[in-house]
Amino acid sequence: MHDAIVIGAGHNGLVCANYLARAGRKVLVLERRHVIGGAAVTEEIAPGFRASIFSYLMSLLHPRIIRDLELAAFGLQVLPANDLFCPLGGDDYILYSDDLQRTQAEFARFSRHDAEIYPQFVRYLGESAALVRQLLFETPVDPVRRSWPSFRRSASLLWRHRKIGDRAYRMVDLLTQSAHDYLAAWFEHDTIRALLAYYASIGTFAGPRSPGTAYVIMHHLMGEHEGAGGWGFVRGGMGAITAAIARSGARFGMEVLTDAAVEEVLVADGRARGVRTSDGRQFHARVIACNAAATTLYKRLIAPAHLPAELLREIETFRTFSTAFKLNIAAHEPPRYRAFDAGRMQFPYPTYVHIAPSIEYLERAYDDAKYGWYSSRPFLTPVVPTIVDDSLAPSGKHVINVFGGHAPYRLRNDASWADEKANLTQAALAVIDSMAPGFSSQIIGIETLVAPDLESIVGLPQGHIFHGELCADQLFWQRPAPHWADYRTPIAGLYLCGSSAHPGGGVSGIPGHNAAREIRRDWKRLRAARSV
Repeated sequence: MHDAIVIGAGHNGLVCANYLARAGRKVLVLERRHVIGGAAVTEEIAPGFRASIFSYLMSLLHPRIIRDLELAAFGLQVLPANDLFCPLGGDDYILYSDDLQRTQAEFARFSRHDAEIYPQFVRYLGESAALVRQLLFETPVDPVRRSWPSFRRSASLLWRHRKIGDRAYRMVDLLTQSAHDYLAAWFEHDTIRALLAYYASIGTFAGPRSPGTAYVIMHHLMGEHEGAGGWGFVRGGMGAITAAIARSGARFGMEVLTDAAVEEVLVADGRARGVRTSDGRQFHARVIACNAAATTLYKRLIAPAHLPAELLREIETFRTFSTAFKLNIAAHEPPRYRAFDAGRMQFPYPTYVHIAPSIEYLERAYDDAKYGWYSSRPFLTPVVPTIVDDSLAPSGKHVINVFGGHAPYRLRNDASWADEKANLTQAALAVIDSMAPGFSSQIIGIETLVAPDLESIVGLPQGHIFHGELCADQLFWQRPAPHWADYRTPIAGLYLCGSSAHPGGGVSGIPGHNAAREIRRDWKRLRAARSV
């Protein structure tokens, strides 16, 4: 018998298992697929070509976790990605850099006002991001539960963050305003607004004018990297992150078993006792931590009789509808953008690109999905890791990862993705060709993944890359449901450790870290059963 079983070997599940193993617990991780990693995985897409199939850039993995798990010593190597290059059509472009002065110079080409106010905007958004960063490692409290322990935890949280002051009002703006309205209060030029509003559309079923999307901008820009390797491409693809986490945990006895799909969480007397896999095997442990989505856990892995009706209703209304899609391309040559000039840019190739030249472009891409169809001109993020990583493709050849939107999980009029996927692929390639003429002729092989594929392959609910929308009603003490946001569930010994829990999706490892901490806190009292 194990001390703990973790369902799912995605990065959060592995992080949770790693911390528990480091604390001396005997831990088993059960993975449905033949390979570990979840959405952070590297697999072959054509003979000799390996790609980051789902997640494609390291941007949010937290430095604390990188250091705690000593991931650099176990093979994690981060390679640089260039400044963000955004072609606008023809020979025009805009560059977005971590270098404040360089970005100001770029903005000045479009608006002197926007260039001058940009440093103030960076400070303002940075202060808001700092506030959210303070909450990342907090366990969400239940502000309405009438008990002394709940009151004590809420009061402690408020006291720790008593110096927030006026920044709390800034969070109201971020959580309620649309990306466009939020940015329009700062910038006058549409190109600059679109450059920043692009982040609000990544992975969300929303457009830049949808209320609440301002927060998603900050979520994508919130990564901290100082002293832990920075951000960019991971040598060997994103699977190298999860491989490093697994190797780190193995020294403490953490076991990982693949081809072990969990079919049911075994519950008796209001307490989790173990799991049953689809091939009939049973594994028992004092603790079960679920890295699978909350919707999967509560709707498929536990009999409804074990759960409160109000929780089941909250889970039924938890929004996971996705419009994200992904192209993984093997090619002779990467896209050669008409607007890119290496001498002017001062770097040889734009490894990191956004294609969406205006707010209207982003909004129209969303409009198509809003009415049940894929975008005729999707927004796209083409990245080319093989410019800096020679381990992914034959010499002189390239892998191009393209993240895009929007392509709805379900198409109108009962249309089938089996029939329409090729048309979506052509629409996306036409957008790239309009900025990089002739790229399509360089393709050796291409894999297109739409939301139903993301769901069926790695269990993302309705293909949602964050396990659920990042909106005010699905964050902090409401993620994934009121009263059950502290990584615990109504069943004693059963915990959530994946992206459905606070602080949400992205390859950060924070939900796994926080869940392991709460499990360790509960360890002694887990000997006693708790009823629903």
